[in-house]
Amino acid sequence: MKAVITVVGKDTVGIMSCVSTACSEENINIVEVTQSILHDIFAMIMVVEISQAKVSCAQFADMMGELGKQRGLVIHVMREDVFDAMHKI
Repeated sequence: MKAVITVVGKDTVGIMSCVSTACSEENINIVEVTQSILHDIFAMIMVVEISQAKVSCAQFADMMGELGKQRGLVIHVMREDVFDAMHKI
């Protein structure tokens, strides 16, 4: 099962590192990533594999939300099937 992680916030050193470290610690593999900086705003989307994760997707979403608060970012995690369903016409 895959999930989509979105990260938005003021650009600072180490954003990608802290998000990827959090994934690694929970045995979540990063499949694909795209990121850009618009003026001084960092935006990143990651597709991750969560089928071997140590925690549930909901628990990971809560953890990442808390990490975002600590770093002044907005981090959302959503299962890919839910993400896809939200974007169908």
